[in-house]
Amino acid sequence: MYQFFVSPKQIQGTKAYITGSDYNHIKNVLRMKIGEEIALSNGVDQKEYRVGIVAYTEDTVECELRFIKEDGMELPAKIYLFQGLPKGDKMELIIQKAVELGVHEIIPVSMNRCVVRLDEKKASSKQKRWQTIAEAAAKQSKRGIIPEIRKVLSFEQALSYANDMQVKMLPYELANGMEETKKVIASIRPGDKIAVWIGPEGGFDKQEVSKASACGFYPISLGKRILRTETAGMTVLSILMYHMETDQAFI
Repeated sequence: MYQFFVSPKQIQGTKAYITGSDYNHIKNVLRMKIGEEIALSNGVDQKEYRVGIVAYTEDTVECELRFIKEDGMELPAKIYLFQGLPKGDKMELIIQKAVELGVHEIIPVSMNRCVVRLDEKKASSKQKRWQTIAEAAAKQSKRGIIPEIRKVLSFEQALSYANDMQVKMLPYELANGMEETKKVIASIRPGDKIAVWIGPEGGFDKQEVSKASACGFYPISLGKRILRTETAGMTVLSILMYHMETDQAFI
């Protein structure tokens, strides 16, 4: 079933109205017929609105509400992925998979060992592209929200942004074993904001680890093997998703 995101005002009582680029996609690309069912999310209440198409006007798909799925698709705690800027198109893959795995927000970070350096104009262009990828991934995975891709932050700006988050973890190859990882994950509670900081290809330098640790980040291990930057974030998100969707404290 196809899913689309609308603003709350586009759902009015038992009626829903789809406009803009989604109108063209539904009518001319998908060629959906009167009576076919689609899913709508407003990005606010995390509900899924199942509607049937009743009419096409000049610029609107008119729909009628059939039922509301209340349980939603979002994790009970919000995960913020702080991602050191990687080379090439790796960020696009990271965003796509992180959205599928339930991330709430992604914050690209310029770090000491980043090979990529973006000026303001390029960073703005990249951000728009990345947000488009996040929206497509959110539709595909039937998310209740479209995760926001923030503008590129410096290391210090990112530390400040994570200041009020309850759980902060920093996968680091020099961290001691998996016990600390288990403790940090076990400390997560429903409603928490979780910061996960992934370094670029060259990893974190020692000064960055020290600064992050002083700001409440726990260096954790992801096992004995060294993971690529595009693998590390997916690994943490997969572990967190499993924990929150199986632990009785979250169900």
